[in-house]
Amino acid sequence: MRFWLFSLFYLFTSLTANSQVVGKYSIVNGTIEFTSMASLETIKASSKELKGLIDPATHSVAFRVANNSFLGFNSQLQRDHFNENYMEADLFSNCTFSGKIIDEVDFNKDGKYPVRAKGVLNIKGISQERIIKGVIYIKGAELFLTSEFLVSLSDHDIRIPRIVQQKIAPEIEVSLTAKMKVQK
Repeated sequence: MRFWLFSLFYLFTSLTANSQVVGKYSIVNGTIEFTSMASLETIKASSKELKGLIDPATHSVAFRVANNSFLGFNSQLQRDHFNENYMEADLFSNCTFSGKIIDEVDFNKDGKYPVRAKGVLNIKGISQERIIKGVIYIKGAELFLTSEFLVSLSDHDIRIPRIVQQKIAPEIEVSLTAKMKVQK
């Protein structure tokens, strides 16, 4: 009888311990970069103002970056054209992605998890359903996220004038890194 009670207690505590899901993760430190590699010019810019959340209970993700927060470029004129002409930052202040992680992740266990998130990428007010790959590293109460993907300018109605078409690539390489911690 004692053994049976002990076994039941052990089973109950191990099940509840394994089913506990940590709170939501939010970005403590995040960077998003883009690179345009065209035949005549390479343009790079980055922002350290990436914001985001991951909710392990629902596998939901949401990320946002202000368009006017990107720095770098090859000149101030390029940055001005990016904000005014291509991104229309006065009308469309943020780029966003929201969706759900579609792969299994044990948020209670340290490890490396290749993931895909299915959701909506909104750039310049135009939403595109996407599946974006990434890698989640969990270590204690911290989560590290990396991702690389391509964005087609035509998918988001970003038109490049003929005069600079050889200086701006039709597909932009995007990469992000984020350190996230459980919200308190």
